[in-house]
Amino acid sequence: MKTLNSLMILAGGKGTRFKEYTKNIPKPMIEVLEKPLIIHIIDIYKEYGVKNVYILAGYKQDVIVDYFKNKYEQVMNSHNSFRYEDVVVKILDTGLDTMTGTRILIGLDEVKDNNFYLTYGDGLCDVNIAELTKFHLKTESTVTLTAVNTPERFGKVQIEDGRVTNFGEKTTINKEWINGGFFVVNQEVKKYLNLKNCIFEKEPMQKLSNDDKLHAFQHDGFWQCVDTIRELEILESKLLEDNSI
Repeated sequence: MKTLNSLMILAGGKGTRFKEYTKNIPKPMIEVLEKPLIIHIIDIYKEYGVKNVYILAGYKQDVIVDYFKNKYEQVMNSHNSFRYEDVVVKILDTGLDTMTGTRILIGLDEVKDNNFYLTYGDGLCDVNIAELTKFHLKTESTVTLTAVNTPERFGKVQIEDGRVTNFGEKTTINKEWINGGFFVVNQEVKKYLNLKNCIFEKEPMQKLSNDDKLHAFQHDGFWQCVDTIRELEILESKLLEDNSI
């Protein structure tokens, strides 16, 4: 089944809800079973054939760079690019205080594929990436998100026939689906982004929804973000139980 070549990981935020760790390291570098969260994420996509990973870094990005520099071979004649097994990982400086939409726009200068994957650097999911990709290509969506079920504190996604009809960041609507990340994105998303520090999850995604360009792939399986020590413990327990994630 067809999958895509490139992945962007949003990894530049300050992770203020998890200061026990993020005062020293960016949240994607928090270790989960002795391996940084960002490596777990790359491993998921690597299994589906992704060859190019772009880390949209910012806060304490030197920690990410130093990790790869100390463990993996640097790609010849390429600044902050490293070879992780059969994947090329490039770390991009997208700014300290940049919002998610603008980070993505900066990343688009590097990603030339018509469709690519995008996810957050602070959560894992056992969604079938091949099926997610198939759904995205079938719907001809500009952005497809993976919708998951989780507690009330997250923004809700209202879905009808696979199409997102209402995207409310941290607001309550009828359905119990929320944005779990693990996106597939088309280059057309550029029209919805700008360099004025736009937040991807607000105006851009609401406009995409209004234009019928935002779809949701509903996933009933495992998903866990890491915002607290308790959530980290839950994730580690699940990984110990299930080797498929």
